[in-house]
Amino acid sequence: MYLALKHFHISCVVLSIAGFTLRGWWSMTGSPLLRARATRVLPHLIDSCLLASAIALAWMAGFVPFVDGWLTAKIFGLLAYIGLGAVALRPARPRIQRALAFAGALAVYAYIVSVAITKSPLGWLGLV
Repeated sequence: MYLALKHFHISCVVLSIAGFTLRGWWSMTGSPLLRARATRVLPHLIDSCLLASAIALAWMAGFVPFVDGWLTAKIFGLLAYIGLGAVALRPARPRIQRALAFAGALAVYAYIVSVAITKSPLGWLGLV
């Protein structure tokens, strides 16, 4: 069961970043597709599945936030990603601000993935 849930979680990770990247592109280009119903609903569905599977995996494996440093780092990274993503996709913000927030969100996402792979709060920086 754990392995199937882990594969589901990883699939949600890929779908989430693909969707965010596409919505970020649409935000930068002013595409009307950004306001489509599916564009507004699907990310919430995917991210809810991602979060639920993350919680279930942590529970099944016995990992505890604020005890396991790498999991705590992922949580703080997630909060930063959400904040930057909100700025990046808000059409009322200036384009340069959205672009910088979008780049920052992608960098934080890469950090979160590196922390998940290495199980270290430093992520890939810990390998240097």
